[in-house]
Amino acid sequence: MLHITPVGRAPCGLCRQTGVMRYGPRWFHGVRPQTGVPLFDRGKAVGADSVSGDMKLWRVVAFFAAVGLAGTACGAAPSSPESSSEGQATPSGVEPSGKPVDTTTSLPETAGVEEPARPPDVDLSVHSVPLDEVYFDTFDGGSVPLSDSTPELRERLLDVIPPIDRPVYGDVSSGDWLDPSDPVLGYVAGDQAYAYPFKILNFHEIVNDDLDGLPVLISYCPLCRSAIVYDRRVGGDVLSFGNTSALYESDLVMVDRSTGSYWWQVAGTAIVGPLTGARLEPLPSAVATWADWASQYPETLVLTRDTGYSRPYERDAFADYAEIVDSGRFAFPVGEAARDPRLQPSALVVGVVLAEATRAYPVDNLTDPINDEVGGEPIVVFPTDGGATVFSAVVNGETLLFQSSDAGVVDAKTGSVWTSAGVAVSGSYERTALRPIPSRTTFWFAFVGAFPDVQVHTG
Repeated sequence: MLHITPVGRAPCGLCRQTGVMRYGPRWFHGVRPQTGVPLFDRGKAVGADSVSGDMKLWRVVAFFAAVGLAGTACGAAPSSPESSSEGQATPSGVEPSGKPVDTTTSLPETAGVEEPARPPDVDLSVHSVPLDEVYFDTFDGGSVPLSDSTPELRERLLDVIPPIDRPVYGDVSSGDWLDPSDPVLGYVAGDQAYAYPFKILNFHEIVNDDLDGLPVLISYCPLCRSAIVYDRRVGGDVLSFGNTSALYESDLVMVDRSTGSYWWQVAGTAIVGPLTGARLEPLPSAVATWADWASQYPETLVLTRDTGYSRPYERDAFADYAEIVDSGRFAFPVGEAARDPRLQPSALVVGVVLAEATRAYPVDNLTDPINDEVGGEPIVVFPTDGGATVFSAVVNGETLLFQSSDAGVVDAKTGSVWTSAGVAVSGSYERTALRPIPSRTTFWFAFVGAFPDVQVHTG
């Protein structure tokens, strides 16, 4: 177990005896180490002081990065934007390994977003959720509800977990540092595929970019394994997003830099501020292992460790987090909806919302395609190694049914073989591509918390 001394901070309650912060996949600060009893229950009336003193479960990896490494929490200076993941200066367009990245020929031009402006402070007079159920992770072992927060605290905690606004991509060889089983969030823009390793997203959670002419938001919350891509356009405006360091339903709360509104990540909905009630449109995406994604998209680009921040990207402190969630020890308070017992809290689901109908597909043990209809739309869910992809099942006006065979996934009409990328590689439909359907991949507790009326596909 690695021990680090927090920079300029008092030790947290769990580690007060040793004077250090414990960092590792099994040390989460919401559980008394002697008993394993969760420290917080939303059903009990507690004040801000007692919550800060007792509820110690927060984003361990992010704190390690923001306080232990970068020292950005609570007003400390952030790490240099020119430092690589190995802590050495690297010029723009060069991987931390020193391997040049050809940004003019092999890679499409991605401008990211302009130098981000600080958002205005949030307007607390407009909100759709109780302010005392949105909690700031203060990164010192405590938390503060939004209702008790001050403008100074909100400013101090803004982007402690720093978004990536100018992402640097490399070709598939840039992912050689990843294990084949490492999960990535995959997205296809036009003819170009992109992979976002969870090991990088653990430390940043948000990527703002423009891909194939579309402003996109790559979002990820390690506490609910929610990997979702959104369109950043809302009401004719293009938003860019930062990180509040707050959580709602134990899920990332983002802030748009134009209005200062707070956004619930899994729901894609503004919950506090002038844009309250506005929604982000999800885009088609998928979670898969790096090996699976790279085999389906050999020309994929991958987000590199050239983020501008020094982080131990090779580590994944959330590897064993699911078992903690399944024991009922959520990182931050969750409501009754999130405790829906139909599935285990950490069951990985792919959620589809079409025409006000919502369906969740458990994918942990998915091996065969699922033929279904959501909101009147015939769809097919293809398993990936680590998740699933979702497509319209309609080709040339006809609904196809898919099934497994010795040759792979085939359609029942022609026997054409289809990949999990939704492309036929043989048969009558060879080179035909299915239309992708927007989806969200996340732990069950987070999806049902956002969409309590969801139906679960049971086969």
